[in-house]
Amino acid sequence: MSEVRKFTKRLSKPGTAAELRQSVSEAVRSSFVLEKTKVVEPLDYENVILQRKVQIYSDPLRDLLIFPIEDVSISVIGRQRRTVQSTVPEDALNKAQSLFVKECIKTYSSDWHVVNYKYEEYSGDFRMLPCKSFRPDKIPSHVFEIDEDFEKDEDSSSLCSQKGGVIKQGWLHRANVNSTITVTMKVFKRRYFYLSQLTDGSYILNSYKDEKISKESKGCIFLDACNDVVQCPKMRRYAFELKTIDKYSHYLAAETEQEMEEWLVTLRKIIQSNTESLVQEKKDTVESVQDDESSTQGKSENILESLERSMHPELMKYGRETDQLNKLSRNDGRQNLFSFDPEVQRLDFSGIEPDVKPFEEKCSRRFVVCCQDFSLNLLAQLSDRSEEGPTNVEPFFLSFALFDLKNNCKISADFHVDLNPPSVRDMLLDNSASGVEGTKGRSPGESLVHGVPESCLRYIKRGVFSVTDPHVEIFLVARVEKVLQGSITHCAEPYMKNSDPGKTAQKVHKVAKQVCSRLGQYRMPFGWAARPVFKDSQGTLDAEGKFSPLYKQDSSKLSNEDMLKLLAEYKKPEKTKLQVIPAQLNIIIKDIPLDFTNCVTASYIPIKPFEKSCEDIAVEVEELVPEVAKYCYPFTVYKNHLYVYPLHLKYENQKVFAKARNIAVCVEFRDSDEADARPLKCIYGKPGGHLLTTDAYAAVLHHNQSPEFYDEIKIELPIHLHQKHHLLFTFYHVSCEINTKATSKKQDTVETQVGYAWVPLLKDGRIVTLERHLPVSSNLPPGYLGLGDTESRKQPSVDAKWVDGAKPLFKVRIHLDSTIYTQDMHLHKFFQYCQLVQAGAKEVPGELVKYLKCLHAMEIQVMIQFLPVILMQLFRVLTNVTQEDEVAVNCTMVLLHIVSKCHEEGLDHYLRSFIKYVFRAEKPSGTQAKMTHEILVLSMATILKQSADFLAINKLLKYSWFFFEALAKSMAMYLLEENKIKLPRGQRFPDSYQHALHSLLLAIIPHVTIRYNEIPEESRNVNFSLANFLKRCLTFMDRGFVFNLINDYISGFSPKDPKLLVEYKFEFLQTICNHEHYIPLNLPMTFSKPKLQRVQDVNLEYSLTDEYCRHHFLVGMLLREASVALQDNYDIRYTAISVLKNLLIKHAFDNRYQHKNQQAKIAQLYLPLFGLLLENLQRVASREALYSCAAASSPASRDEFICSFASPSNRSSLIADKDPACGAALPNGHAIKREDSKGSLNSEGATSSLDQSENIRRSSTRSSVSHCSRLDQFEIRTLLMCYLYIVKMISEDTLLAYWNKFSPQELINVLVLLEVCLFHFRYVGKRNIASSCMRPPGPGAPGCPRRLAVSPAAGCRVHDAWLSKHTGTDRKSQTMPALRSRAGGMQVRLQHLGSLETSFTLNHNAGTSEADIVHQALLEGNIATEVCLTVLDTISFFTQSFKTQLLSNDGHNPLMKKVFDIHLAFLKNGQSEAALKHVFASLRAFISKFPSAFFKGRVNMCAALCYEILKCCTSKVSSTRNEASALLYLLMRNNFEFTKRRTFLRTHLQIIIAVSQLIADVALSGGTRFQDSLLIINNFANSDRPMKATAFPSEVKDLTKRIRTVLMATAQMKEHEKDPEMLIDLQYSLAKSYASTPELRKTWLDSMAKIHVKNGDFSEAAMCYVHVAALVAEFLHRKKLFPSGCTAFRKITPNIDEEGAMKEDGGMMDVHYSEEVLVELLEQCVDGLWKAERYETISEVSKLIIPIYEKRREFEKLTQLYRTLHGAYAKILEVMHTRKRLLGTFFRVAFYGQTIAAPFDVL
Repeated sequence: MSEVRKFTKRLSKPGTAAELRQSVSEAVRSSFVLEKTKVVEPLDYENVILQRKVQIYSDPLRDLLIFPIEDVSISVIGRQRRTVQSTVPEDALNKAQSLFVKECIKTYSSDWHVVNYKYEEYSGDFRMLPCKSFRPDKIPSHVFEIDEDFEKDEDSSSLCSQKGGVIKQGWLHRANVNSTITVTMKVFKRRYFYLSQLTDGSYILNSYKDEKISKESKGCIFLDACNDVVQCPKMRRYAFELKTIDKYSHYLAAETEQEMEEWLVTLRKIIQSNTESLVQEKKDTVESVQDDESSTQGKSENILESLERSMHPELMKYGRETDQLNKLSRNDGRQNLFSFDPEVQRLDFSGIEPDVKPFEEKCSRRFVVCCQDFSLNLLAQLSDRSEEGPTNVEPFFLSFALFDLKNNCKISADFHVDLNPPSVRDMLLDNSASGVEGTKGRSPGESLVHGVPESCLRYIKRGVFSVTDPHVEIFLVARVEKVLQGSITHCAEPYMKNSDPGKTAQKVHKVAKQVCSRLGQYRMPFGWAARPVFKDSQGTLDAEGKFSPLYKQDSSKLSNEDMLKLLAEYKKPEKTKLQVIPAQLNIIIKDIPLDFTNCVTASYIPIKPFEKSCEDIAVEVEELVPEVAKYCYPFTVYKNHLYVYPLHLKYENQKVFAKARNIAVCVEFRDSDEADARPLKCIYGKPGGHLLTTDAYAAVLHHNQSPEFYDEIKIELPIHLHQKHHLLFTFYHVSCEINTKATSKKQDTVETQVGYAWVPLLKDGRIVTLERHLPVSSNLPPGYLGLGDTESRKQPSVDAKWVDGAKPLFKVRIHLDSTIYTQDMHLHKFFQYCQLVQAGAKEVPGELVKYLKCLHAMEIQVMIQFLPVILMQLFRVLTNVTQEDEVAVNCTMVLLHIVSKCHEEGLDHYLRSFIKYVFRAEKPSGTQAKMTHEILVLSMATILKQSADFLAINKLLKYSWFFFEALAKSMAMYLLEENKIKLPRGQRFPDSYQHALHSLLLAIIPHVTIRYNEIPEESRNVNFSLANFLKRCLTFMDRGFVFNLINDYISGFSPKDPKLLVEYKFEFLQTICNHEHYIPLNLPMTFSKPKLQRVQDVNLEYSLTDEYCRHHFLVGMLLREASVALQDNYDIRYTAISVLKNLLIKHAFDNRYQHKNQQAKIAQLYLPLFGLLLENLQRVASREALYSCAAASSPASRDEFICSFASPSNRSSLIADKDPACGAALPNGHAIKREDSKGSLNSEGATSSLDQSENIRRSSTRSSVSHCSRLDQFEIRTLLMCYLYIVKMISEDTLLAYWNKFSPQELINVLVLLEVCLFHFRYVGKRNIASSCMRPPGPGAPGCPRRLAVSPAAGCRVHDAWLSKHTGTDRKSQTMPALRSRAGGMQVRLQHLGSLETSFTLNHNAGTSEADIVHQALLEGNIATEVCLTVLDTISFFTQSFKTQLLSNDGHNPLMKKVFDIHLAFLKNGQSEAALKHVFASLRAFISKFPSAFFKGRVNMCAALCYEILKCCTSKVSSTRNEASALLYLLMRNNFEFTKRRTFLRTHLQIIIAVSQLIADVALSGGTRFQDSLLIINNFANSDRPMKATAFPSEVKDLTKRIRTVLMATAQMKEHEKDPEMLIDLQYSLAKSYASTPELRKTWLDSMAKIHVKNGDFSEAAMCYVHVAALVAEFLHRKKLFPSGCTAFRKITPNIDEEGAMKEDGGMMDVHYSEEVLVELLEQCVDGLWKAERYETISEVSKLIIPIYEKRREFEKLTQLYRTLHGAYAKILEVMHTRKRLLGTFFRVAFYGQTIAAPFDVL
């Protein structure tokens, strides 16, 4: 990659383009040389579907092969308006002359053009699918054994549902140890006994702590196992002994002699009746057997038929079961496994882009101001109409506006309100300016404004204000004006006095009448008030807020700036300086209700909904938004207002006019400066007057020669503005003197003209709105507009007579609020030039480029406000470009500039709206011209190759989505509008366009694959947007060509790529694979092959061959990349696996493909995934991740089973080929790497160090990554979920064909995969789920928020709790406490790590509530159940399909062992109650199909099954107990039938052994539940009619008796389960008592070994192994299969002679030991002795193994053994030299005497 580095260095330097392009191509070429996944050329899709048309159309599933027609269409959507009618005036387009104005008008009145993709909902992630039923409405709730309360009191009523009920009860004392310990050691405990009869007629004696029988029984004695009861006064007073068949005794003592007699009588009676019934039963059996033999001649009928004849309903039901019926019942109410996937459950839409909305008017925070009343303290009855009441004595006028104190500006236009009652308004009627009818009624010929009668708009009292940026410092200011009268102080004085209000009111009213009649059209300032609007910056209205008092207006503080200062003062507490005018202002501010009607815009256009009654209309008040980009939005409505603000007239130095004090300024808008020109009627009037008038007056200040103004004059501008449009200001002196003897000329003397000023609106064709300082002329000559410039003012020849030497005396501000005029010079000039060219002017070369380059300087807010207009014009210029390449590139550069600016301001959603709704590619004007998309592609490629301008390149990459979206829309519209969509795909676009696309792709590749580090964001963006574009191209273009583009792009990546690039690659693939027609693109059909090839390569479609990848291009590419990624580090694997899973989830929920045949076809596409998983089987089913089913001789308890998943046994492994790296395996099935053992045993840091190393590994460079690192739980679960989906959906024929091509070993691996599924999806119980929820996510999860890592500390806490529970740390005495507790404890901790698996489906961002845990448990339970049923379906089908292979060698073959292991795994993993019903049905079928495997040859299968079923017999779930009991019964019955109805000795013995094992493992909890199960079995036997005539029922009864005997003999174990010494002692005595029965003795010895290892007592464990080996050797010796018996072991231990007590008779029946078993056991001895540091004895054991190895010529094993011997002798030398070996010496101590008894109670 050195060239690449050279290239990257050179990229940052400007250089010649040619040289750089050359280096790019070299770099790209060299990067392609690396070894990568083989590039497979995709098929020519269009040709293939043409050639195979017949095959495709005749396929019943052709929907999966054909793209639907009419996939793309254009729709025209009517523009949604807020207003009742369009805001654009009707003839606007005709009146407009400027190109810019025309384009704006077209934009605001045109409809939206949208390209619709019919199946677009299917083209994204699975979360975007239209089907919303990802999650079932009601998640079924499942019952699991593990969740049943452990402390739950056992339902002892089950034992009291006895036939005869309780026969006798009372207190007795019971000895606590069985008869193997001397009588003198016995300690009696007081217990309450119940004697009752069970449903099968037998009797039981239960003992409890007290009279309450709700707690679990402390022990039970089955009287059918007792044969005598005798007194034993030597033992204790009133004591008696119950003797059992097995020569055990139970010692009981009553409290009085009478009680003892009663108990003795009752018990003797029961024992006698039992003996009698037994004799009778045997007699009946002998007779029936003789009858049976004579009649049937020993024929045994089909077991299913005989079950059908059974009278027992359950048995009859089982008799009718078939594989087909079982399958149907499993299919009932099944769930989609993916429904419970964490991502589906979370349905997190955060990554999904929101819907693109069309442009709409900016919606700010809006509220309504309702003005109701304004009254001062001078009131009088002015009207004759009494209903009016007292009113103000003169008219007042209010105007409201919003002021922003924070930003120091006024933020709304003025809202003028007239609240005067009719009687007060009448005072103004005489005045000509207000000469409008004041009546409310409408005259018939009244004019309408936008359809609304003018009279309804005259007195509006509701104003709607809007605020873009609400905060607490926004104030609503009310200014109060009155009719001009005199100075403010003089006018306000009467209102502020307190003397005689009545008189004052009359006086004021009288003056006011005169004033109104003379000066009614002039206003003067009077007062102001303010109130805050918002409580907070979220925009909560301060509805309770009140207006301040009405303050008198200071004539020197009128301007808006002064008002802001006053507001700041008002906010302070010492605001008393302001003079208050007593007044009441009744104004309400409220939120706009939902049903707000009758509102009009600021231009009086009605807004929907608008009622015809037109009552109580509200008007919108224009918001004056600050010119900041973030508050800007693209204009969508026509608006053309000009606000004029006269500010100040400096007239104190003028000498022209004698009187110029009370100055009024009149504003007019004119379109001519001729002498007879009239003002235009376009100024918005005040309330009560006309809506539009020709002039407007500002308020007058009395006796002020330098007045300030605050008035706002709003003008409706015409559509077309020319150079003559101007504002004319006329100044008048108003005479305020009230002459009582008024002459007839009074009106003439009211106003005297004292000057003119004017300002043209346009300058260089643009409206200029700066603050202007204008000179004032005393006259108005014709053509006065020509006097505007400074030179002409100084020339005396001109007619104008300037006041004060043409100084700028008048200050005015103009604000433009228009959506059709721009004040931006660059934009104006660009459109001006475009208009010239359109009009036919000759283009000057380079001129357009100049204007385009100038657009870069355009203001951002202008750019956003006119965004659609500008962008459309740029695309128009781009399309109509002649041969000039430079124009196209520069045009694209401007587009790029605008796009990047919008993104920088966070306004990119406007660009999305533009592309989707506004953008239309126009036809080029020239005939041969290229289409928009082609020119755009060429100019994009040109920019990317211009290596000098890296800034532009980076921007283009970063915002490439915009250009690609534009390309896609342009292509779609071209196809649809030109009707090219009907053409074959190859002919739709010219070749030149395909070349252009290809060259663009090649230009992009190096920027992604080489510059990714320099520009991570840009390269990620272009990668994603290119994928989206190519996905669209698959809809429009030749699909084979697009496949080639995809192939070229993916070929740019290499397997040596860093993590970031691999992420890009998968993001690209995921996007492409999300195409709505992804399935047809993969052509899920068979590609027939030539005959020759067909014979040679049967697995063509089953693996990732080149042919497969050609035919099914996208899925092939994805699976190939995934298979490579799986060999990489964690983050990369995670990415690949997630992409795959999300795609499968999408298929599973796609409602177009819900038929099972369609799903099967889709699943078939993913068959190579099976191969992928099998290749990685070592990692999915690795020894770290899994357990191996222990050998049948020592199955673990259910708890241990979960614990021991962390490691395999050295005897049998899940996977045939062993992994040498796994270290030595301990005999009990736990492996520890020897070199790691020190590190892993030393402290709790084991887990955290693993996490850290994993982190370091993941973050390290790619090359140093171990390529086959372990998959973690999350990855395995995800992969298996995909696997299970395919297995479940695929058709059985395909599955069978797939299996048939496998070798036997590969078939076993297929089964291993199923077993792995059961383990990884097992349900761990609410407690574990809760603890994993509470545990904070650990450090082991980089880049993966969805994974849950186990926190080491939390793990240790759990371990410690578990340890104290299981290792009995509180026991009284420990011989070697320190050593044992540490080693043993750590050993347990290691074992337990496996059971701390957590569920990976929780989101840990927030605290986890109880409800979350319950929901989580519900999901996990459903996953476990669905996985169980899927695996059950598959294994049942497998068993049917491979029955012959499974039956080979009487069912004793590896395949059968694996199938059986899976059946057992169902039970071991603790399924739900619902699933277990199906599991038991399958087991019943399995036993009846393969009886020889269970009842012939080795006993392993039968033993393992008995053990697991018996464990289920103690289940807390009653249905599981019933099913398990029935299965056990059927196992015995099958065994009985198998032996031609002679016996079921094997099952009998294995059940006894299993019971013993369960007791030894202290796993047989729930004694009463187990008794229930025994009762059920007895009841089956009693009511099974075909068996009545055989010895079967009595044998069953005999078995239950034996079981009960074993239970009684071992009852003490439960008491001492936390005391290892006592437990071992009990087990030793039991093993001794079974000396005659090798299988049972071996069971107890194995159990002892297990406990010793657990406690770290390796010497003792080793001795147990030696005894077991000696036992088997003795057995083989007696069978003449081994030269020496137990005597060969005497040198190791003198106690070995105990193994010689084996009996030749029944004890040795059905025992299947072999030399193979012995060798395994001897190897176990060697291992055990090594751990115990008993090196000297290893040679003795080796002497027995060596001859066997030599005989078998197993030289490899001999090498290993001699190596071990060498090591042992070396160790002996070492310890002799160092003397560092501590071997314990043990003494057994017995205590005697009455006083000693009490402490022993606690043992």
